[in-house]
Amino acid sequence: MRRRGNFKIRLLIFAGIALFSLIKYWSNSEVNEYTGKKQHITLTPNQEVRMGLQSAPRMAQQHGGLYPNEEYQALVDKVGNRLVNSSIAKNTPYRYDFHLLRDPQTINAFALPGGQVFITYALFAKLKNEDQLAGVLGHEIGHVVGRHSAERMAKQGLTQGLITAVMAGGGGEAGQMATMIGNMVNMKYGRQDELESDELGVRFMLDAGYRPEEMIGVMQILKASSGGKRVPEFQSTHPDPENRMEHIKAAIKKYRK
Repeated sequence: MRRRGNFKIRLLIFAGIALFSLIKYWSNSEVNEYTGKKQHITLTPNQEVRMGLQSAPRMAQQHGGLYPNEEYQALVDKVGNRLVNSSIAKNTPYRYDFHLLRDPQTINAFALPGGQVFITYALFAKLKNEDQLAGVLGHEIGHVVGRHSAERMAKQGLTQGLITAVMAGGGGEAGQMATMIGNMVNMKYGRQDELESDELGVRFMLDAGYRPEEMIGVMQILKASSGGKRVPEFQSTHPDPENRMEHIKAAIKKYRK
């Protein structure tokens, strides 16, 4: 009897936590007016901006600070602002700032919620022309316009809530399996975000008068930088560069007038 009573209590705890997590996630639904995509997001645009501004100094510090070359930073600013001012990004409520990081080893670019965009010197130095820089920055602006960080936070909140519910309801192997599945789901959403940002980047480049074909060159740089070592696509947050190249070619054909 005591064991049955404990089971009922665990079941009620599981149901309560799971229901709360699901209601919280599904009740925060809206359509992104710039992409037309229905999203579940708990943050407001102003909250995204504040979060990005607060996190920017710490992110820069993690990559050795800003690169000490005003000419290079001016180029990054020029290209980033041209992309924003020529596209739908200009109509968003976000504050776009572009940062060239000192990091000479990590080939990377990323965006924080609300418009803070970063590119490492390691990647910047490998780019062959201004159009490729526009491809990198356009992709990151796409993450901001697509509200991907805010959307992923909401999804991770749901996943964590359901994992907590499973653990409270019994844990053990079920909890481990729930964690693994949750991670796989979030990685899948990450790959979809990357492809959407590639497509948005193509649009922004075309709007600003850049050659979107140069995004393919960026993919080749990323592929070469991996040294041929990569995990299977289903275990990665980023699609395989070859897959991205095909999507970029299709987007160019779709949006070029």
